[in-house]
Amino acid sequence: MKNIEKRKKNIEISTFKQKKGIAILLSLFSLLFVLFSCKSELKDNSNRFKEGVFEIPAGEGYSKTIITRKDSIQIEEYEKIVSISNDSTSGVKRIKHIDTLYIKWKNNFFYSLKMKSPKKELDKDPIYVQITEVTDNSYSFKAKIGFSKFATDGTIYKVK
Repeated sequence: MKNIEKRKKNIEISTFKQKKGIAILLSLFSLLFVLFSCKSELKDNSNRFKEGVFEIPAGEGYSKTIITRKDSIQIEEYEKIVSISNDSTSGVKRIKHIDTLYIKWKNNFFYSLKMKSPKKELDKDPIYVQITEVTDNSYSFKAKIGFSKFATDGTIYKVK
């Protein structure tokens, strides 16, 4: 009788251990399933903004800017809008400009720009750019020139 009770107890313990092992395996399987089957909302294609052709749309007081990035170079093409007036007439003149800058990426969300051939004192300071929001074909940014108080924000759209 004692032997039967002992065997019963061993079988119960063995069954409990098997159930516990199965529960642990199911938990691990569920965790792995969740980790590997769910798609992340942020795809890791963050390099898509490091090279290509981009556009900053025209805004108040400035024209559309076309940006071309390749390796560590950024070329910006834009028109400066200059007011012209004399005694009898006034108007605006658009002057095409092309600036070449060095671009240095610190990480996928922060980079700095430095003019290749600065023309003014302010052009000698680097521009620090922080990417604040990313979509499929654009990113929003905050930019600051050197250690000055001048800061701006905007959105850049990838064209090619």
